[in-house]
Amino acid sequence: INVFNMMIKMRNILLTIAVALMAVTSWGDNRPWLSRVYEYRPAPGQFVNTLPIARMGEPVDSVLARCHASICGRIDTVTQTFHGQTITRIDTVWAESMITLGGYGGYVIVGFDHPVVNMHTWDFDILGNAFVSHQESQGGSSEPAIVMVGVDVDGDGMPSEADKWYELAGSEYHHPKTQHDYQITYYRPNESKPRTPSTVYPAMIDTTYIRWTSNDVNPDSVSGYMSRVQYHMQPYWPLWLQGEETLTFEGAKLRCNAIDLGDNEGNSYFVQYFFDWGYVDNLPNSPTRLPGVDGYNPGFKIDWAVDDQGRHVNLTHIDFIKIYNAVNQYCGWLGETSTEVAGGVDFHPEAEVPQSMPGDVNGDGEVNISDVNALLDFILSGAMSPVADVNGDGEVNISDVNAVIDLILQ
Repeated sequence: INVFNMMIKMRNILLTIAVALMAVTSWGDNRPWLSRVYEYRPAPGQFVNTLPIARMGEPVDSVLARCHASICGRIDTVTQTFHGQTITRIDTVWAESMITLGGYGGYVIVGFDHPVVNMHTWDFDILGNAFVSHQESQGGSSEPAIVMVGVDVDGDGMPSEADKWYELAGSEYHHPKTQHDYQITYYRPNESKPRTPSTVYPAMIDTTYIRWTSNDVNPDSVSGYMSRVQYHMQPYWPLWLQGEETLTFEGAKLRCNAIDLGDNEGNSYFVQYFFDWGYVDNLPNSPTRLPGVDGYNPGFKIDWAVDDQGRHVNLTHIDFIKIYNAVNQYCGWLGETSTEVAGGVDFHPEAEVPQSMPGDVNGDGEVNISDVNALLDFILSGAMSPVADVNGDGEVNISDVNAVIDLILQ
C-alpha cells in the first residue's frame, strides 16, 4: 500500500510539474509574476517571524528564500463570467502564502525577471489581503503601503545606492496630514520583562512591549509602544536581526485610517477606511486581475512617479519595486496595522523598453534643436526625467542644455 501511495504521489507531482511548464512556456520569455526578492526588512509586528516563518539567528538568505516561496508564484489564465461579461483573467497560483511588513516602515524590495515598461496606463499590481467590512462598505481591513520604483542605473541587476528611486504618488500624497520626512526608531524589547496588561482591551497582554520614538509633527505621537496581543505570542522582533538593538525606518507617513465603531456596551469594532488609490494592501485585490474594476485595487501606474522634491518624473521603465508600510497605527485588541504582500503581476510582460540615445530628450531618434526645446519645457515645468538629465548629475537645468548643444555640434 505504501508503494502504491508513493506512486500516486509521484504521478501527481509529475502532473503538477507538467502543468506548470505549460503555463510558463505559454507566456514567452518574460514571466508576468514576481521572480526576485532582493531585500526583506520588516519592522517589529505581530506577524513577524510567522509570515514567513523565521528562526533565531538564521542567515538572511534563508529568510529571503521563504519570502520568495511565499510571493513569487506562477500565473495561469482562466476565462469566467464577471458582472455579466466573459473575461479572460490572470489567475495567480501562489506557492505558499504572503509576507508581513510589520509596523510602520517595514519593507520588501522585489522585482520581475524583466524591466516593467511604462505603457502610460495601469502597468503592474502588487497584491495584499485587504477586505471589505460587512458593516462598512468604505472600509474594512486596509493596511496601506507606499510603492517606490527603482531604475538600475549602474546596470548590475541589483538595487544599490547608485540607483535612482522614485515614489509612486498615490491619492494621499498631497494630503495635508501626510508627513513626507517621517522617521521612526524601534528598540529591541526585553522578552522576559514583566508585562503591562491593558485595562481596556483584555487581549492586549503587554501595552509596553516594544518602545519606539519618532519625529512626528504631532507632539502627542513622537513616542509610544507596540503592544503584544494574546493571539500572537512569538517574539515580534525579527529573529534573524537579534544582533541589532534598534531598527530605524524613514519615508512618508500617511494619516491614520482606523475608527472604532464599537457599541455603547464596550464592544470594539475597528474599521480601517480605504484610501482612493495608489497603495498596496489598501483595497481588495481585483477579482479579474485586470485594472479598473470599481471597488477594487486597479494596480499602479509608473506615470505616478515623483522625485524626492515631488516633481513628476518621466520613466521609460523600472527595474525594482520597494513596498513599505506607510502608517503608524494601533487598533486596540487588533494590534498594530501591518501591511501584508501576497505577490505581484506585470500587466504587459512582453513590452520592450524603448531605446534612446544620449541627448534625445523628445525620443524621436535624433539629437537636434527640438531636443533643446523639449529640455527647456522640462526645466520650466519643474519635471524630472532620466532622459532629460543629459549630463547625469541628478538635476535638469541649463547645464543639460549645454550638454545637448555639445552633442549636436559633435
